[in-house]
Amino acid sequence: MSDPRQRLDTPLTSRRLSLTLDPEAVGRASESVARFLGTGRYLLWQTILVVVWICVNLFAVTLRWDPYPFILLNLVFSTQAAYAAPLILLAQNRQENRDKVSLEEDRRRAEQTKADTEFLARELAALRLAVGEVATRDYLRRELDELRELVEKLQPPKTASGKKDNNERRGKKRGTDSGEWPSPA
Repeated sequence: MSDPRQRLDTPLTSRRLSLTLDPEAVGRASESVARFLGTGRYLLWQTILVVVWICVNLFAVTLRWDPYPFILLNLVFSTQAAYAAPLILLAQNRQENRDKVSLEEDRRRAEQTKADTEFLARELAALRLAVGEVATRDYLRRELDELRELVEKLQPPKTASGKKDNNERRGKKRGTDSGEWPSPA
């Protein structure tokens, strides 16, 4: 076997010291810095710092580390802006990605809700059609009342003297007193 360094199918390992950062941790840190930079508290502290800086450099004769044109203060603000802008952009990009995911999830939920609503509307329409074909209590009562009236019309009227009419007498001759037809024997 040859040395692994000389084999062409084996990648070389880097001997340099590499710095590996968790992108999620960097993103969270940048968002917290960007959130702090956008608050009134930060603006208040920065204003106090600038006023103290200028007062000390103008009026304290022995402590002047940054005389009048305040070049060091300008350098501090430039450095702050150089770091703040990319951090704010990184935080905005992360927020944009979260918004995209949220929008896609909302869109998916809306589609599912629409499909569920359409399904329920179809089911409701089917139930309405099925209920329309079911005999209701009122319908059955009306039909039974009509049948009772028809049966009453078909039965012979009773005479006022209490005598049975000829049909009832014929039933007795046949062997039935209830007015039913005799069973064929």
